Amino acid sequence: MLESIETTTEYIKRRIGDFNPEIGIILGTGLGALVNDIEIQHQLLYAHIPDFPVSTLEFHSGKLIFGTLSGKRVVAMQGRLHLYEGYNMQQITFPVRVMKMLGIRQLFVSNASGALNPGYRKGDLMIIDDHINLQGNNPLRGRNYDELGPRFPDMSQPYDPVLLSKGLEIASRHNITCHKGVYVSVLGPNLETRAEYRFLRIIGGDAVGMSTVPEVIVANHMSLPVFAISVLTDEGFPETLKPVSVEEIIEVAMKAEPKMTLILKELIATL
Repeated sequence: MLESIETTTEYIKRRIGDFNPEIGIILGTGLGALVNDIEIQHQLLYAHIPDFPVSTLEFHSGKLIFGTLSGKRVVAMQGRLHLYEGYNMQQITFPVRVMKMLGIRQLFVSNASGALNPGYRKGDLMIIDDHINLQGNNPLRGRNYDELGPRFPDMSQPYDPVLLSKGLEIASRHNITCHKGVYVSVLGPNLETRAEYRFLRIIGGDAVGMSTVPEVIVANHMSLPVFAISVLTDEGFPETLKPVSVEEIIEVAMKAEPKMTLILKELIATL
């Protein structure tokens, strides 16, 4: 894996020259419009980058964007990868490894997720304070590379408390409904049954999705502070559960995206 990381990193460095990103951003389903606020200097298609996995979803662009946002140099993944696409955990998290090697000092992650907490509503935002991994695997499984991080990384604070606090303050200042909660990551790609939603709530989940946790585990392994935010696109309440399509989920995500974008932009400006 180290050889692949080095090969990919060197390829990207040759393409972007003296551009040194400070912040990495992973954009979730229906949440790619933040790229419009980036003063773009370089764009690389995943398909052209050695050893870089390619998103198989038609609504994920599959581009690595380099530019300036809120006065900071950023690299943004426009299109993320999921376990249900057939990739393994190491492939999904490979881009995080590469972004760290390119020099990023913080990682910002967004996703679309379903509300489990009955006090939440679709269209609300949730800053992730903690998570539960139910994907049945771990990106750190297998040989550990001490050059990347310790064999047994601590996960007592997987999400940076300072960034979390700043994010909530920004949301409050702009009268944006934004919760702080626990994100449960499941395999997918199907949405959950009534019994599964009930179970996920019982074990402490406030929202459920199919991403984010693998990337956060690897970021913590590499001592990379993380800020993660969810757009709640549907409501997984067993008593009132209604069918929902991915088109509806994307529509809600796109409508709520400007609120998320505002928080991310102002938060990045404070760094």
